[in-house]
Amino acid sequence: MNHSIGHHQIGDAFEGFVLIKDSIRGTASNGKPFLTLILCDATGEIEAKLWDVTKEDEALFVSEQIIRITGDINQFRGRAQMRISSIRPAQPTDGVQVSQFVEKAPVEKEILQEKLTEAIFEMENPALQRIVRAFIKKYQDELLSYPAAAKNHHAYASGLAHHIVSMLAIAKQLQLLYPQLNKDLLYAGIILHDIGKIKELSGVVSTTYTIEGKLLGHIPMMVEEIGHMADELQIEGEEVLVLQHLVLSHHGKPEWGSPTPPLVLEAEMLHMIDLIDAKMNTLNRALEKVKPGEFSERIFAMDNRSFYKPTFEK
Repeated sequence: MNHSIGHHQIGDAFEGFVLIKDSIRGTASNGKPFLTLILCDATGEIEAKLWDVTKEDEALFVSEQIIRITGDINQFRGRAQMRISSIRPAQPTDGVQVSQFVEKAPVEKEILQEKLTEAIFEMENPALQRIVRAFIKKYQDELLSYPAAAKNHHAYASGLAHHIVSMLAIAKQLQLLYPQLNKDLLYAGIILHDIGKIKELSGVVSTTYTIEGKLLGHIPMMVEEIGHMADELQIEGEEVLVLQHLVLSHHGKPEWGSPTPPLVLEAEMLHMIDLIDAKMNTLNRALEKVKPGEFSERIFAMDNRSFYKPTFEK
């Protein structure tokens, strides 16, 4: 019997402790309330339905609650779903903690911290270096623990720092191929482009969007904050404006959340590096659960495509 969500097969029986990442109330066609539960452990997540729920059930089965369930994995509309046979909240005597069920970056925090520090040491432009240093000092703890998204890419503890460090590694190689790139500007844009997520997202366990995040979004919040930080540090000059532009344009298009398209060489590169790393992360996580010769589940963030895993060795 499989005890981890990420390594299940359709038809497997399941028994064990999981964390409720999210609990959404709905009403079935017969008028009775039900809960859609997003269940997770450190290996992945899966959806489950709890039918005919009572008011007590709704109060018990809330996000960030650890539960013990038995059930089996079936398929619904091309995606795996847990069918629950029994469910109960965890008791203190079970000896389980929330931290056991939170997926973490595949790289240790200390290494992520080291790589960020290395990148800042490589920067030579004093204005850009001072702004980046100030932000890392201000947000150090959150930066090393936050996910980069509520779902899709790097949606796990330390995902934000993992995403930034992976992008810095891509930028370093690209700068060797294209020496015209201003490495300091590109590094500064990479390190700061998603720091607004710290205010946009609620935290690590059941990551949701804050009110500020929903109403403003991480991009405008961060652009404004760069302006404030530059004033505080008494930094003037074009670097501030161009760095704000990199953050503002990094999603590339208005329909993707950027009010301005990239209009500076490094802004275009930042957008593409962001896409490469986000897509590779999404695909790697989906394909590690797939056997050679099979297709993944449909991946919402990749235009709902199912990806095939070839049978020959790389």
